[in-house]
Amino acid sequence: MRILAVSDEESDYYYEYYSPGKLDEFDLILACGDLHREYLEFLITLSHCPVLYVHGNHDDSFDRAPPEGCTCIEDTIFTYKGVRILGLGGSYRYRDGNHMFTEEQMEKRVRKLRYQLWKNKGFDILVTHAPARHINDIDSLPHRGFECFVGLMDKYQPKFFVHGHIHKNYGVRIPQKTQRGNTTIINAYDHCRFDYEEL
Repeated sequence: MRILAVSDEESDYYYEYYSPGKLDEFDLILACGDLHREYLEFLITLSHCPVLYVHGNHDDSFDRAPPEGCTCIEDTIFTYKGVRILGLGGSYRYRDGNHMFTEEQMEKRVRKLRYQLWKNKGFDILVTHAPARHINDIDSLPHRGFECFVGLMDKYQPKFFVHGHIHKNYGVRIPQKTQRGNTTIINAYDHCRFDYEEL
């Protein structure tokens, strides 16, 4: 399964410089937050696959007008072609906002997923906006990762953890891909293509 992950900034390659057929290779698009509604609607219209999204910390407008045709996977395990995808959007709370959370609030969201996690026997891809704590995050409140994401990875060992929020221009040493145990961690800022190898 060929997957396109996008986050935080509209990709010129797939938007401004789009040419017919450029999105045809993808079986699934994962949007990790802080993207314009019109961009997500463009992707779902021009591709031939689902667009699944979580909220970024700047996506309060989606509560009133969500992107048409796209599927919000917040606080659920969405299964597509046998791949179990868990969505947990939002960032660390640094001001008021509908999609900002303290560590305790995010932990509560994770606890509420216990039945879904048990019923689905875990998950294969974790999709978030914020990173995990001390894994490609930044030691400032707005860009801090969540400790509970580390626990989710370590317990369930998903194949992929895809997040946004950490822009590449924040520092030259920000990697696009990192490994933790059996999990490949992807920073989807702008865009990243990857393959999910089905067993």
